[in-house]
Amino acid sequence: MDAKTREKLIGWAEKYNDMRYFTEDPIIFPRKFALKMEEGDATLRDVEIAAVFAAHLAWGRRALIVRDCERLFEEMDWRPEAYVMAGDWRNDGESLHRTVKWSEAARICRRLREWYSWHDSLEGLDRKEFRTTIFGSKEDPRAPDKKINLLRRWMVRDDGKVDLGVWKHSDRKTLVIPLDVHVHRWALELGLTARRQKDLNTALEITERLREVFPEDPCLGDFALFGYGVSGSDRQNCDA
Repeated sequence: MDAKTREKLIGWAEKYNDMRYFTEDPIIFPRKFALKMEEGDATLRDVEIAAVFAAHLAWGRRALIVRDCERLFEEMDWRPEAYVMAGDWRNDGESLHRTVKWSEAARICRRLREWYSWHDSLEGLDRKEFRTTIFGSKEDPRAPDKKINLLRRWMVRDDGKVDLGVWKHSDRKTLVIPLDVHVHRWALELGLTARRQKDLNTALEITERLREVFPEDPCLGDFALFGYGVSGSDRQNCDA
């Protein structure tokens, strides 16, 4: 990586790791509960459940993601843990968000309830376990698991700016970049990868290149790539 690209990545990360660029972003929902947790009005499980669903719905137009997350949390009466543990979930074939139906949300609630019956937190789950145990997807060693890596970035990174840092036993060095179509395109343009496949190996390769710039915190580079995207287009209005 040349010095000019490195300098730009550092500058973009410093500028765009700022909540003012994420006021219309799904992170606002787990963030809301994290702030309430600090005040004693919410639990870690509230934050985790909000993060699970916000990450699960985080594809498409951001305005629609926010709209449909609001619909979901209104259905939960803004009490995610109580809703999940009560077991009385909306469970029908109507669309919650794009192809995600309310019945799919109910299945995630069921799996969360089963997990929380034996565990205090989701923090100990690795990507494979998140994929199969919480989201109910089949094992796929090539899948980039964007929503899981996004969720983990929110929960682990702890610089107090955008991400929440509520998982205290996880190391941000181990995080993997959430690979959406924009991150992939911008990483290609910047020469962080030459791989055309949007798979786990590509996500890992981009993460390793970002580690050259941000050795203690490679996913800080997600904000740098956001900044690169903003420099040429309005990412807030792009499909995720």
